[in-house]
Amino acid sequence: MTPFAHQPLDRAEYIEQAYLFDLLESRIVREVPLQELLEQVRFEIAANTRLPMAIDFLLTELKHSGSMSPAMARLGHYFSPFQTYLVAEAESEQGRFDMRIALKILTAEAQYRSEGGSCEGLFFFQFEAICRNRLRYDPGLTAIAADPSYAPQWQGWILRLRKDIGLIDLADFIFLHSDHFRKKLLDAGETLGNRGPFIFGEQEGRIALASRRRDPLYLFGAFQRHLAYPAVPRVVAVDRTLDLLPQLVRKLEQLEQRLKLIEQENRSGIDITKFYGRSGD
Repeated sequence: MTPFAHQPLDRAEYIEQAYLFDLLESRIVREVPLQELLEQVRFEIAANTRLPMAIDFLLTELKHSGSMSPAMARLGHYFSPFQTYLVAEAESEQGRFDMRIALKILTAEAQYRSEGGSCEGLFFFQFEAICRNRLRYDPGLTAIAADPSYAPQWQGWILRLRKDIGLIDLADFIFLHSDHFRKKLLDAGETLGNRGPFIFGEQEGRIALASRRRDPLYLFGAFQRHLAYPAVPRVVAVDRTLDLLPQLVRKLEQLEQRLKLIEQENRSGIDITKFYGRSGD
């Protein structure tokens, strides 16, 4: 696996980022405005990191424009371009990407970065997040390529994928840039020439070759099972049954009263005098 070329932040920063995004995701279901949530959680973040200062900057932008992504873009030395892209998509009025899903993905990504991870695992995680949530490939892959965690050859490969996506199968593209394909060329006596870069390992190449012409989500699932790459989290629908129970009880009480009136009418008629209000005299 290829280690990160450069980690822009210390491990403690990613740990606190994951904690922040997880707190926001767990509390946003209460339909509290994001501005109020940030004001609540800023005091729960460890003061030995730079995250409290970043939260203050995000709060200022939220109060002035109602959006958080422009402030994240201005803090490019702290938030990665992919993090900013996810928040921008969640804030877009035209899209259907929910902020709760974005926060779950941001939490998992920050956790993976804090654990060290690899370029392969990070790329497959980010690309699966785009595919699974039907986000736009062009700006999404551009944001991924701009991440300083990737070495220059990785960044160039991702930009080539952005240009060729839809024209070539993803599994083929991974296979053609793997050690498995490089060994096949050498065994066949062919020169490498202008092929490459071979940035994926032999196992990735074997899995990609076996997953050709299939849904990319199956390919990502195979990587997660065999190589322990991180999976993109999915949001579980909020259970609204507890809100429906009081309404159901009221409906049952109304039906019970109606049945009593019908039974009384069938027996001897309804005595409407008991419904009279008391006289004011």
